[in-house]
Amino acid sequence: MVGVAAAEPRILGKTVEYSAQGVGMKGYLAYDENNKGERPGVLVVPEWWGVNSYARRRARMLAELGYTAFVVDMYGGGKVVVSPDEASKLSSEAMKNFDVSKARFIAAMDFLKQQPTVDPTRIAAIGYCFGGGIVLNMARQGVDLKGAVSFHGGLPAVKPAQPGSVKAKILVLNGDADQLVPRDQVEAFKQEMKAAGVDFQFISYPGAMHAFTNPEADVLGKKFNMPIAYSAKADKESWNEMKKFFSTIFKK
Repeated sequence: MVGVAAAEPRILGKTVEYSAQGVGMKGYLAYDENNKGERPGVLVVPEWWGVNSYARRRARMLAELGYTAFVVDMYGGGKVVVSPDEASKLSSEAMKNFDVSKARFIAAMDFLKQQPTVDPTRIAAIGYCFGGGIVLNMARQGVDLKGAVSFHGGLPAVKPAQPGSVKAKILVLNGDADQLVPRDQVEAFKQEMKAAGVDFQFISYPGAMHAFTNPEADVLGKKFNMPIAYSAKADKESWNEMKKFFSTIFKK
């Protein structure tokens, strides 16, 4: 547990509105009301589906660990999609127009830092699939994070990391059987990080496929004919790796 909790956790989760470049955004904030002290803040960038129930659940899980978590709205208006075609279109636009995405990420980070439950000097970000690619690219571009964690995220760079530019420590949690993250991308990512002198860890889980942390992946994979599947083992192990990583980076 981070900070000093006065009682058993009482998790408050709520949808909140903020703005980025004049666009109305809707994120999801979660924290333990019984923890009265400032604590680290963690941004959660969702899968390409948007600010859905899965992303909100992860935020509450982070709140149970003693953090204040904030699910980032990357699409505007809190948009949630259920069609892979629409999700692909929106996520592709977000990567193509990365300056807009960066502004939205920074707006969410600024909102999180302003919360009375947050120590603004201790901020990290996690992301899932599309969201993992977002947080890795934010770290590459020197966004001031203590750490960035990617769960089965995309690895290609919008702009490759440059020596001395990356402030965040990086943890990549990858499925070794992920058909959407080919081995050449894995090797290219590792070489890029080493060349830029980045403090990073890369962990691959044998047999784990894309979206291995999401219990809904099996159903979604069958419904939309996508190569995704849940792995309870990889889900648990990757979450534990994140917890260890946070305990290290958030030490004062």
